[in-house]
Amino acid sequence: MSLPGHKSIRTNEAPAGGRGAGRPRYPVKFFQVTTDDNVTMDGWMILPKDFDSAKKYPVLFMVYTEPASATVKDVAGGQGTPLYAGDIAADGYIQISLDGRGTPAPKGAAWRKSIYRKIGIVNIRDQAMAAKKILQWPWVDTSRVAVHGWSGGGSTTLNLLFQYPEIYKTGIAIAPVANQLLYDNIYQERYMGLPQENREDFVNGSPLSHAKNLRGNLLIVHGTGDDNVHYQGTEMLINELVKYDRKFQVMVYPNRTHAIREGEGTSLHLSHLFTDYLREHCPGREIDEKRGRKTLFLCGCLRLGGCHVGHIAFDVFAW
Repeated sequence: MSLPGHKSIRTNEAPAGGRGAGRPRYPVKFFQVTTDDNVTMDGWMILPKDFDSAKKYPVLFMVYTEPASATVKDVAGGQGTPLYAGDIAADGYIQISLDGRGTPAPKGAAWRKSIYRKIGIVNIRDQAMAAKKILQWPWVDTSRVAVHGWSGGGSTTLNLLFQYPEIYKTGIAIAPVANQLLYDNIYQERYMGLPQENREDFVNGSPLSHAKNLRGNLLIVHGTGDDNVHYQGTEMLINELVKYDRKFQVMVYPNRTHAIREGEGTSLHLSHLFTDYLREHCPGREIDEKRGRKTLFLCGCLRLGGCHVGHIAFDVFAW
């Protein structure tokens, strides 16, 4: 807003400074989806540039969905994929975020309290059930469904890949809580109770307990100096994935904190890492089309009366 006239200032570019600076902005659509559990969830969506409902596009979910915060808010700069190094809408991705039960949304006490002792269970099911509805949209490519998140969103990313591998094909988990028994008691006990009384809830809601179910593509990113979500949990997760011979990738940033921004070149490196992994394992429609513009040539011999007189080649099609 500009003062004193209180006029709204809108530009086509993201604010200067920080991630996403200088990138074009696209219209944000707020929507609701009701799951088979009769849970109505709020979401935001950014469609690809030059969206065509007759085509199919990959979908990238940005998740947090824990009691500390909501992602679906009508605030400037609160939507999009700032880690992506480029124009993600022009590259042909649908971007979506959803808030499930337990998030601090104005939906009443039952909504807020339903996640008590159920982090990693209730919120994960809500995301997956909403994704199932979204995958029924005719323009969504169900073979290319990706999810990413940081901190609690990293935990959610892991749980979604592990608990619902039939839905989510690719995940990027940054600084995740792999084991709830290792996280800060001021947060964990507020929403989960005391592990001395209900340890099974801490265990059941932890990605560590479901790691053996991984089937898709997983990139784990963590700083060894994380001052919030300690790196120890990621090493436990690595051991569990190795135990069950699950294939995954890890990027460790030495001595970086939870923000993973210390050190020269760190933020740019993380952005490129995120972007390259997503493009490789869940390419956007435009990226996929550019990669696929190859021509198939059929070549054969031309014979007349049993005598070889030359070769002929046909440019059959491009894909």
